[in-house]
Amino acid sequence: MSRAFAKSLRANMTDAERRLWYRLRAHRLEGIKFKRQVPIGKYVADFACMERKLLVEVDGSQHAERASDVERTKWLEDQGFRILRFWNNEVLNETNAVLEIILATVIAVSPSPGAPGGAPPSPDGERGKKNRAQLPCPSPIPSARKSRRSTRKAIRSSALSRWRR
Repeated sequence: MSRAFAKSLRANMTDAERRLWYRLRAHRLEGIKFKRQVPIGKYVADFACMERKLLVEVDGSQHAERASDVERTKWLEDQGFRILRFWNNEVLNETNAVLEIILATVIAVSPSPGAPGGAPPSPDGERGKKNRAQLPCPSPIPSARKSRRSTRKAIRSSALSRWRR
C-alpha cells in the first residue's frame, strides 16, 4: 500500500479512529508509542505499536465477515503481528474498556528483558540514563526559587535591552 494512500487515510479518520487516536497518540497510553494508518506490506493498519508488533483495527459494519479481512489478518500474523479488532461502536461507547484491553495486550506481548532477543537491563537505567533516584531534585528552599526567578528576570532584561538597541 502506498504511503500517499496511508496519508489520505490519516486525513479522513472515522469518529471512532479519531477518539482512539486521541488516547493513544504522544505516548499517552503508559508511555507506549503508537502510529496511525501505518503501511505494512500491501495493507494499512489503523494503529500500530511497532515496538511490540501489535496492531489495533477499528472496523465498521463493512468489515463483517469479509474474506479479504481474513486473508489480511493471516498475512499480518505470519509477519509476527498480533491484531486486536474493535467495532466502531465499542470504541465510541466503551473507550476506557478498549484502552484497558489494548494495555493488557501490550503488557502480555512485551518481551521481558532477559528473554532471547531482548537486551539485558542497563545498570544505569533505561537508555543509559541515570536512575531518577540519583538525580538531584529541584530545591524546595525559597532562596533557591528566588535565585532562579532573579536569573530569569536578568535574562529577560538583557534580551529586552538587546531588542531596544
